[in-house]
Amino acid sequence: MPVGLIRYSPINLGRWLVWSGFALTLVLVPLVFSSGSSLSLLSLMGTIMIFSLSYNMLLGQSGMLSFGHAVYSGLGAFFAIHAINLSSSGALQVPLTLVPLVGGVAGLLFGALFGYVTTQRSGTAFSMISLGIVELVFACSLMFPGFFGGEGGVSGNRVFGQPFLGISFGPQIQVYYLIAFWLFISTAAMFALAHTPLGRIANAVRDNPERAEFVGYDPQRVRFLMLMLSAFFAGISGGLTAINFEIVSAENVSAARSGAVLLFAFIGGIGIFFGPMLGAIVGVLLTVMLPEFTKAWLLYLGIFFIMMVMYAPGGMASLIVINLRLVSKGLMPRVLPAMLRLAAPAVIALTGFVMLIEMTYRLSLDAAHGTSLNLFGLNVDAASIPGWLIAISMLLVGGVLFLRLRGAFLDVWEDAKATLERHSAGGRG
Repeated sequence: MPVGLIRYSPINLGRWLVWSGFALTLVLVPLVFSSGSSLSLLSLMGTIMIFSLSYNMLLGQSGMLSFGHAVYSGLGAFFAIHAINLSSSGALQVPLTLVPLVGGVAGLLFGALFGYVTTQRSGTAFSMISLGIVELVFACSLMFPGFFGGEGGVSGNRVFGQPFLGISFGPQIQVYYLIAFWLFISTAAMFALAHTPLGRIANAVRDNPERAEFVGYDPQRVRFLMLMLSAFFAGISGGLTAINFEIVSAENVSAARSGAVLLFAFIGGIGIFFGPMLGAIVGVLLTVMLPEFTKAWLLYLGIFFIMMVMYAPGGMASLIVINLRLVSKGLMPRVLPAMLRLAAPAVIALTGFVMLIEMTYRLSLDAAHGTSLNLFGLNVDAASIPGWLIAISMLLVGGVLFLRLRGAFLDVWEDAKATLERHSAGGRG
């Protein structure tokens, strides 16, 4: 990573700067976005970031494609909300600051239980077993209302006991800082784990399990340990979710939630440590804020995911890293003009595409509210021909120009990447 280039022996100065900047950002960001809705959004991002990082311990670091990771965060959330209720009644003495640890321990225990079964197989078999586990737990959440609360879920009140130094965790800002604290601790722990011998051998099992077994490591045991540790951090995320929302329902252990974290991690980039964190931020913005502007938000999210898989399989983090490398090697002036020339028709085509989608949705699903809609600050009548002609023209013109300029951009881009590889090879030499 670029930060590794900044060293002051025996201290990795770049790493200290990055982690200090991360901590400072967590402290200062609520001072910039101080409204109640912004704090709620930031708190949600924090919990999902831990969840996505824990999932990447399976997929990115260990090569285990799981469709049931929500089991561990969800069960951790249920145990956390029960711990909150028991502490509120005086039957249990657990401070709210340690409730996420209750969720983590619950996730760890269920990771040991389910992981022993799921990690007996790898590849597609592991994925299918994990999907079966999440469906099993989801069914149980409706069959045992005594623990899971039935369809209504289990609610609680995070404000209990006497305030400590004026901190009651009633205001959202206090909840945010609690989530930020656990986010920093969990992120540091998962980063450290990735650089331990266990993390390194997990990478080896991901890349070549036969060779790892040949040199004396049991791939099944390595996968089992990584799944348990991943479930622990997922449980911490679930505990923080219980504190943040004060309610836990069957949705927390659903396959849909498991699919969402897979999507977020992949969008961000599973091959780079901070990728799932970036994916969590973008994913929350797309799934929480985008529905306020359009009913077609799921369509846009799906298209965005497909485009990332097809053209940037390394995720958004890989694009950031390669552009930082271009800047550091002085190659960006070579790429930037072609990039800007390609961006203009892309924006035109995208605008036309969005207009077509929004007008189609208005006529087919929302016609009761009239055919007029606001797009990019302009009133457009979805029932009029001029609007459709403008949208189709923008899509066609932008698309044709994009395809004509794409070849020249790819030539420049591939040449710059080849230059970077030569620099890297020269550095290694």
